[in-house]
Amino acid sequence: MTDALPDGLPPSVPVRAAFDVLVRSSPAALVHHAVRSTLLAADLGRRLALPLDDEVLAVAGLLHDTGLTAGFDAHAEPFEVAGGNVAWAVAAGAGWSVDRRDRVARAVVDHMLDDDDVPADERPEGYLLARSTGADVSGRGLEHWHATLRADLEARWPRLDFRDTFSACLRDQAARKPASVV
Repeated sequence: MTDALPDGLPPSVPVRAAFDVLVRSSPAALVHHAVRSTLLAADLGRRLALPLDDEVLAVAGLLHDTGLTAGFDAHAEPFEVAGGNVAWAVAAGAGWSVDRRDRVARAVVDHMLDDDDVPADERPEGYLLARSTGADVSGRGLEHWHATLRADLEARWPRLDFRDTFSACLRDQAARKPASVV
């Protein structure tokens, strides 16, 4: 796996920090999923012309599953809340305002909701992540993206053992945190 920031992400210090945290804390299959989901979300956001913050979307997208990892798992909170806390901390380290930190954390939590439950005009980053992560995990809604883009992302960021890795993480979360969404 490369340490180079993936093409298509904002080349900013906070996005670089989020990518570094992702790579350091996550297995390759989750890294690839996070990158694919983030780039799918950014593409859809551009095409829908949503009022989004590109850095918020990138930081949230890259860190959305960090709460599943051993280093950031919170024993008493759902993984999406733990991941939102990681994103909030990265944003704080970047000097973002509290409102922007809250926005990035909320987008991470939103990724686990049905995209119909996240208002696109009010929380565009969360809406886009709910759609893109759902598409990348289950294939739900993949028709919203051009086949060429999907094939390019799969070639650059292959699925590896994502299904098995992700399923194991969710089973672990469900067993330890029965009140979670998973």
